[in-house]
Amino acid sequence: MKGVLVITVKETSLPTVYDPKQVEERLYEEWVAKKRFHATGDPSKQPYSIVIPPPNVTGVLHMGHALDFTLQDVLIRRKRMQGYDALWLPGMDHAGIATQARVEGMLRQEGISRYDLGREKFLEKVWEWKEKYGGTIRDQWRKMGFSLDYDRERFTMDEGLSRAVRTVFVTLYEKGLIYRGKRIINWDPEARTALSDIEVEYKNIKGALYHMRYPLADGSGHIVVATTRPETMLGDTAVAVHPEDERYKHLVGKTVILPIIGREIPIVADEYVDKEFGSGAVKITPAHDPNDFEIGLRHNLPQITVMDEKGVMNEQAGPYQGLDRFACRKKIVQDLQEAGVLFKIEEHEHAVGHSERSGAVVEPILSTQWFVKMQPLAEKAIALQKSGQGVRFVPDRFEKIYLHWIENIRDWCISRQLWWGHRIPAWYCGDCGETIVAMEDPTSCPHCGSRSLTQDEDVLDTWFSSALWPFSTMGWPDETEDLKRYYPTNVLVTGYDIIYFWVARMIFTALEFTGEKPFADVLIHGLIRDSEGRKMSKSLGNGVDPLDVIEKYGADALRFMLMTASSPGNDLRFYWEKVEAARNFANKIWNASRFVLMNLDERFKYTGIGDREKLGTADQWILHRLNETVADVNRRLDEYDFGGAGQALYEFIWNELCDWYIELAKLYLYGDDPEAKTITQNVLVYVLDQSLRLLHPFMPFITEEIWKHLPVEGESIVVAAYPKASETFVNESAVQDMTLIMDIIRSVRNIRAEMNVPPSRAIHLMIKPTNERAQKILLINEAYIRRFCNPEKLEIEEGLPVPEKAVTSILTGCELYLPLAGLIDIDAEIARLQKELKKLDAEVERVEKKLSNPGFIQKAPAEVIEAERAKEKDYKEKRDKVRARIAELQE
Repeated sequence: MKGVLVITVKETSLPTVYDPKQVEERLYEEWVAKKRFHATGDPSKQPYSIVIPPPNVTGVLHMGHALDFTLQDVLIRRKRMQGYDALWLPGMDHAGIATQARVEGMLRQEGISRYDLGREKFLEKVWEWKEKYGGTIRDQWRKMGFSLDYDRERFTMDEGLSRAVRTVFVTLYEKGLIYRGKRIINWDPEARTALSDIEVEYKNIKGALYHMRYPLADGSGHIVVATTRPETMLGDTAVAVHPEDERYKHLVGKTVILPIIGREIPIVADEYVDKEFGSGAVKITPAHDPNDFEIGLRHNLPQITVMDEKGVMNEQAGPYQGLDRFACRKKIVQDLQEAGVLFKIEEHEHAVGHSERSGAVVEPILSTQWFVKMQPLAEKAIALQKSGQGVRFVPDRFEKIYLHWIENIRDWCISRQLWWGHRIPAWYCGDCGETIVAMEDPTSCPHCGSRSLTQDEDVLDTWFSSALWPFSTMGWPDETEDLKRYYPTNVLVTGYDIIYFWVARMIFTALEFTGEKPFADVLIHGLIRDSEGRKMSKSLGNGVDPLDVIEKYGADALRFMLMTASSPGNDLRFYWEKVEAARNFANKIWNASRFVLMNLDERFKYTGIGDREKLGTADQWILHRLNETVADVNRRLDEYDFGGAGQALYEFIWNELCDWYIELAKLYLYGDDPEAKTITQNVLVYVLDQSLRLLHPFMPFITEEIWKHLPVEGESIVVAAYPKASETFVNESAVQDMTLIMDIIRSVRNIRAEMNVPPSRAIHLMIKPTNERAQKILLINEAYIRRFCNPEKLEIEEGLPVPEKAVTSILTGCELYLPLAGLIDIDAEIARLQKELKKLDAEVERVEKKLSNPGFIQKAPAEVIEAERAKEKDYKEKRDKVRARIAELQE
């Protein structure tokens, strides 16, 4: 492939050592200033888009963000280089509960609460927090090298997204898919807000099952019920049994007296009751249990709430009013025992819901809230997925998890008792009681004309606005150019922990409001754990700040470590040693590039790869291997196999380019043949250029810094063409030929090492090719063998006689012989080995004596004994090899 342009050498001087601190900030500022990351809307290019999973404005990014965003950056940088009009849209989430909790915590340190400030002043404080931490997140994006289109940055509470949220709410309300009702919801007594089902984490807790006798009102006996939450009995409005339970059929319709409170409540029959569990009779508390609530509706039972929003018992709790719910439990258990009602307490491990945000034990409680009717929305998403036209999950096992959840979905509680968030666009008329839901704030009631309107105090669940993210960020509900061009997006990258929270909600919302799935693929990655496999957390103190890693090793090292440790859907472990290895890889590339540039003088004109007939074996081999690597990396990235792609690049650049080709190239760079030198220089520049382009999405900074010094066309590697595999460079015979040469070099090096012959010492090397082609290749590349094997005498001949006393190595294509005469001083080597044998005899004797000592075997820990046995085996194996070598030399 001939170069069209002749390009002269640029400034070829690279500093001796690569210092990320001197490079990264400078390059990033240049990229942003020159709008390298800006999606242009060029109609001649195919669009490719990703919207960033918006981080919460609650603080700094963690290692999970670093992984998630680096995966996206690798995808977007490659697509940009492949000629796509690539958009990576940044943004942040207001994170209602989490952000409000942080700001309230900050205020508590100042001795004040949000109630002291009032709603408006408090929200001013939250916006100040958002500006501060939004800036911090943006700074972290820059330090990680993320190629985000900052001109399109969005925030879930900016004006455009707020309008999208209101449009969705009003539309769903008008369709009857949003309603306000009194239902059992998950209540967080610490944050004092409702939670959706998926904001509740269930933990197995060792609790107790309390067995109680409820006396029949007619004095004819009692019925036994059991509960894990005796404090809720104060809100009991019935006892339920199964209609076919023979034990209790005669009691259905009778009443019992609720202990302590003295209220008379009925015994009802309901098929929900499990006859086999416990006594077969259950207490029914409609205001404090979702299943009891449904039973209560079927039997028209009263709904009595016995605690307030703080988890404190209210006036319905009788003598326990004012007690915290857990203090009430202790007191009521004591009172019921004294009254003879509570007759048995047994240990009982069960799942208890905890708030994902505050960690508080969640209280199921009857509350008036806003809900989304999920079944009609879920049905569309299920139908699309089962048609085979739905979103592609990578790995595909996560599709089953998604479908299982969405097929069993319950109505979504979307109201939150917070101040920070999208205020629910509902107003209540103080005169006629009408509810008004509207796009614009009403000034009077459309039904009675009253101006006495009060807006609902609640805000929407954070995930309500996040569910619109792929299309609201593009300008929806307006038909914008961005929406027409970049939506639906190509891929969503996220962790498996928010498939329910976010992925599912984006899919059914997008189908309802845009008629299209929001993204073609969902790439699911795992969590980052510490080196011991534990989840990183503040409580364990095992978290790693990405900025600390960057400060020590640079952004490229962190990025490359994350990518090579990553495989779709699986957790990965963080090892500092792996970051250090990635830093060493960066240094290897830097040093190799310095070598190449130092060997390009001012007279050199880069013309690319010229006449292939003039290329040497090593040139053809490295170009073939580069071509294979290009194909492999592209295939793996198409399959989202980042780890495999990174490993392929590492092995090619480190092992084949640096350790082999550059060393082989020195023969011609330092030789007397100017044409061979020029060919070698061109191949070096071409291979280095293509390698840097391949690596750029993974390690953007070091690749750009080096690439700017190469004599190739273009201002920035960011927009340089990504390599494509080409039939031009396929050359299997060159691989076979070069493999033979490398096998010979490796074999001679191994023999030297085994026989303690230093590389500087010349040897007699005899090579007997096994076929005519092998002989031809060896003769053509004799210079390589002489350069790397350092033979004083080299013989290459098919008919070579086999020497009697020689070290032999059998390879594919040839046999190697190194005559012992002159290679080593046999007598001196035998003497040296006999000394080594004496040492090994002593070590074997020592360890055998130790292991035959009963005292040692009885007292020493098992692992110490095992270590000694391993030493014994190792010493004996070494001794056998030394004995064999002595015998061989003595012959």
